[in-house]
Amino acid sequence: MILLLITTVLLVALIVRSILLTRRGRLVNVRPLTPVEEMIPAIDSSVASGSPVLFVPGTRDLDSMQTVAGLSLLDQVARACAERGAELLVLVNRSLVMDEARERCRIAYASVGRGDDWNDDNVDYISDDPLGFVARVDGVIARRRPGACFFFGFFASESLLLAEGGHQVGAIQIAGTASAVQLPFFVAACDRTLMGEELFAAGASLSGDAALLGSLVGQDQGKWLVLILLLLGTALVTLSALGWAPAGEVWTVLSGLLPEG
Repeated sequence: MILLLITTVLLVALIVRSILLTRRGRLVNVRPLTPVEEMIPAIDSSVASGSPVLFVPGTRDLDSMQTVAGLSLLDQVARACAERGAELLVLVNRSLVMDEARERCRIAYASVGRGDDWNDDNVDYISDDPLGFVARVDGVIARRRPGACFFFGFFASESLLLAEGGHQVGAIQIAGTASAVQLPFFVAACDRTLMGEELFAAGASLSGDAALLGSLVGQDQGKWLVLILLLLGTALVTLSALGWAPAGEVWTVLSGLLPEG
């Protein structure tokens, strides 16, 4: 318990420190992500073909960090659609996500001077039922034939059904999820895919929010800390097994702090 408490305190301290430094003006560089860079060309292609753009911010409520990251990416997509005069369709299966998506789209359109062009009905709540949601989304894709489809957030078994619907109409598809078991389906059916934590990195970098960027840096620092501790522990156990007395003494003290001890 002591070791777990120390580790938790260190991780929290790293994240809080990074957030404070970011709010004070520290620059955070997020490496270029190809799926994010290709979002604008996909929208341009959709505009050139006279087709709408479709966006699905996952299938979970606002208490899911993947949904929050997906909505951050919606800001970028909505702003690009407003600048280019593209029709944006946002399909959701949670009422709170619908309200949040409508507000973000209003702000995005207003920020480029096209607030009057936005229609709240373009954000459509469908159903909390997964199969009902998928059936309706695939129906919209088949009828409206969007030129670009974006799927960002948490997805369960509906991932392949949604992506296959867009693939059937020849849409450019870019997806992202932190659900490891669904990634293979997106990779197979989409043109580009944000994998795992890339979704959060993309959402944080595009939003520019200091708290998100700071927590991103703090988590990375925490991973480095855990990796260093693992390497040190492995070295201590190895040296102790080889008979080096100082390493054995240190390992004896540390092993007493472990839960099994």
